[in-house]
Amino acid sequence: MKDDDQARRNIGTVTTAMRELFVEKDLTALDRYWAEPYVQHSPQMPDGLGTLRAAVPGLEGFSWEPQRVAAQGDLVFTHSLVHGWGPTPTVIVDIFRLEEGRIVEHWDVVQELVPPEETASGNSMV
Repeated sequence: MKDDDQARRNIGTVTTAMRELFVEKDLTALDRYWAEPYVQHSPQMPDGLGTLRAAVPGLEGFSWEPQRVAAQGDLVFTHSLVHGWGPTPTVIVDIFRLEEGRIVEHWDVVQELVPPEETASGNSMV
């Protein structure tokens, strides 16, 4: 039961952190939910929280719509539909690693949203 409790807490931390930072554009969320050293594996972003601090205020029309969220150990996975990160709707899988309840590492996979009728399978990406 302890692992389930930790997974629920980690999911709550990540979903609250993402909502407060990216949707509400509350930069103080970085101080509450992230910690340095922050290791960034996204190919366009360097390590550290400075990039997020600089990028968030300039996001126009941004929305983050998590479709699936799961946790395993110290990792939380979100599968989301995002508007305003790029010129077209985007599907993003984010993987966050937490230490002592704070986000300390991040990986992502980013794809432009393709409508189901244009996919080889006819299935939705989200």
